[in-house]
Amino acid sequence: MDVDSEAKKVIWSLQNNVRSEEERNVFKPTGKKPKSNTLKYVLVVLTGLLAISFVMAQFQKTAVDVCIVSDFCINSEQDALLYVLYVFINVVLVVFGIYFAYRIGKYLAGRLM
Repeated sequence: MDVDSEAKKVIWSLQNNVRSEEERNVFKPTGKKPKSNTLKYVLVVLTGLLAISFVMAQFQKTAVDVCIVSDFCINSEQDALLYVLYVFINVVLVVFGIYFAYRIGKYLAGRLM
């Protein structure tokens, strides 16, 4: 068999080499650190939880008296904003309790394995 060394080589390029050098360098690392959006995410979640606690307090049909200490009681109809804050704090405590239980369980599982 005679192989033709002069045959045209096939180039498999979708751009057909039409990109400039600047366009090729767009995706190279710049050395800048990416922005951290953690604070923004936490604030959005807390705002959502506050809205949910407000809705939960509005859908309640009967008045509820909650005594935090023996001298300080909150009525859900008279002190609506304080009751919403009370529900919000309880929801946040439950969410953080679940989160920290997950983190502790993950840590202990990593040490045992």
